[in-house]
Amino acid sequence: MTTAHMLATQTYEERLQTLSEGSVRVNFNAFRDIPWDDPAYAIIPNDPRWVLPEVDPLGGSDWYQSLPLDRQIEIGLGRMANICKVGWQFENILIKGVLEYLMDVRNGSAEFRYLMHEITEETHHIQMFQEFVNRSGTNVAGSPWWFRGLQSILPVFGRLLPEVFFTGILAGEEPIDHLQKSILRASEAGGMHPLIERIMQIHIAEEARHISFAHEFIARKAHKLPRWRRVLLRYLYPLTMRILAGVIATPSRGFCKQYGIPRTVIKDLYYRKPESKKMLKDLFADVRTLAEDSGLMTPGTRAVWRALEIDGRPARYRSEPAPKAA
Repeated sequence: MTTAHMLATQTYEERLQTLSEGSVRVNFNAFRDIPWDDPAYAIIPNDPRWVLPEVDPLGGSDWYQSLPLDRQIEIGLGRMANICKVGWQFENILIKGVLEYLMDVRNGSAEFRYLMHEITEETHHIQMFQEFVNRSGTNVAGSPWWFRGLQSILPVFGRLLPEVFFTGILAGEEPIDHLQKSILRASEAGGMHPLIERIMQIHIAEEARHISFAHEFIARKAHKLPRWRRVLLRYLYPLTMRILAGVIATPSRGFCKQYGIPRTVIKDLYYRKPESKKMLKDLFADVRTLAEDSGLMTPGTRAVWRALEIDGRPARYRSEPAPKAA
């Protein structure tokens, strides 16, 4: 029986127990499970394995592919380092917000045990992400300045409006999970640097539990909220998804300036091209299903999803591969 099937047939508390037991059985340590000092994992200059794959919108662009090889390598390594930096900055907010939420959790709660497992795993993710940044030799800033400026404010929602906070967590986890899975699938034939490949493998394996919890939390809580909070969540849900997709998946202005990437290139790749619009819709097929199942998708909110250009059909099952463009 698969984990997904087990979760589908269990109560909320039983599902969290299953996730907790999974964290005990399969877990990773940032410095035990990555051979940082293995020569095969060393980051060396002019390594063509840092050229971005075409599944990355920037890597697949005519602008990037027209650059000399050494510039492609430089930007590719910087892009991977910046994704790691954004990842740990996001997980920093996650940890602080979860601890805020747990202040009000009752004794004996299954949520407490599971979420402490998640915090432990996210701590190791932060360590491995920053270790990669350090060894890359880059000086990337990560997320946009405004997002870093809010890092002390956003965790408060973990206690005040936890359903909004965990929506934000899901909004950040889904894009980076989608991006990393796409990169790994593209690298199955070889050619990817083993260090970043191993980091992504570990992150995807543990992030699956984190995404499952966020889905379970919202599905359980949404129906029990006071009316005003349920209405607020219905409208903040797609808005949060769209904003954080930009933070997680799109190179920031600072990164573009640092690496000499024209902003017009980024706007075309991530906002204007039909392929980029399809990619954005595909990112959120799972959370559209969750919105439908949790009563968060209404005629009024469908208009918001359309206006934000993240509407589309719901996924038939979790992590369903996106259909190819016609």
